[in-house]
Amino acid sequence: MRCDTIWRGARLATMASDASGIGRIEDGVIAASDGRIIYAGAAADAPALDAATVHDCAGRWITPGLIDCHTHLIHAGSRAREFAMRLDGVSYEEIARAGGGILSTMNATRAATEADLVATALPRLDALIGEGVTTVEVKSGYGLTLDDERKMLRAARALGGARDVRIATTFLGAHAVPPEYCGDADSYVDLVCDTMIPAVAAEGLADAVDAFCESIGFTPAQTDRVFAAARAHGLPVKLHAEQLSALGGASLAAKHGALSADHLEYATDDDVAAMARAGTVAVLLPGAYYFMRETKQPPVAALRAANVPIAIATDCNPGTSPLTSPLLAMNMAATCFRLTVDKALRGMTINAARALGLADEIGSLEVGKACDLAIWDVDDPAELVYRIGFNPLHARIRNAK
Repeated sequence: MRCDTIWRGARLATMASDASGIGRIEDGVIAASDGRIIYAGAAADAPALDAATVHDCAGRWITPGLIDCHTHLIHAGSRAREFAMRLDGVSYEEIARAGGGILSTMNATRAATEADLVATALPRLDALIGEGVTTVEVKSGYGLTLDDERKMLRAARALGGARDVRIATTFLGAHAVPPEYCGDADSYVDLVCDTMIPAVAAEGLADAVDAFCESIGFTPAQTDRVFAAARAHGLPVKLHAEQLSALGGASLAAKHGALSADHLEYATDDDVAAMARAGTVAVLLPGAYYFMRETKQPPVAALRAANVPIAIATDCNPGTSPLTSPLLAMNMAATCFRLTVDKALRGMTINAARALGLADEIGSLEVGKACDLAIWDVDDPAELVYRIGFNPLHARIRNAK
């Protein structure tokens, strides 16, 4: 079989949907043609392969390229001062209600140009790429006007041109009520539903729609309206749900067939059951849990028992998770939430792909998928979750290059 590139002498963690655990193959081969995997499996089972380029991996481990399925990479300004305030005992809710939090970043983002936003996001993106990430989801939500939200989404799309990385964009206009709509959240939701969503859908700027369903964000009824508008314009939905309180947001997301419900610290058994029925992925964000010194953990045992797919992401954002290390995110998920190594690794690969609606394209080493690989200098994949401040990435391959 003729192909473009072969990686041999490798140990594989395929993350295949039918695999046990991470799908370990001790003596594996990957072959790619036109950027796609045409064989991934045991060397003993491989067909006769011929390629102009052959890489000897010398026993290194290969996983799918990592996927960060929840980030806020595009923003301007810093919230370091708010971090100091929280250390002095001021709550996140108090900061937000006093005009800090999301609104602080909104002011800085509105003042920035599209080029400014790209330039400030690139170092954050480079940090993710440097740890094997090949796909990143990027949300808007710090502009809160149509023009500023479009600016953020264009900047997010531009990241995929500035770096060899797949970018999935999410419109998060329902992130906070902007000051010009203070006291009239329903009118702002009208703007999101009747003007913003139709515009970003028509321009192809968003791959999905998100909302912040929370006591300091939007009510379930308002979120329901946002989701109905998104679905009417052909956009899938996802939700910041149950981070600070139990509002039934995860159940609402499931009702709309959401790709994912994210955070979930206060999710109930009813939420978990609804997500299981809908096939909605649970995205855990241990960076925010750690950074905000939370004590209420997501119901991981219930999610496992209900067979809800669990993904992990950095939630990279300026206020509650300034984290740009997917490896540390996996360690945090294992340490804080007691995820096993296999669950953590699947959470940053195939289940993260599911959370983006891209499981047919990326997330595992299977025939027909994009040849996105991370090659690691480790003796066992557990090291990727176990070590702290350790980056053993040997090579990152995107579309077989």
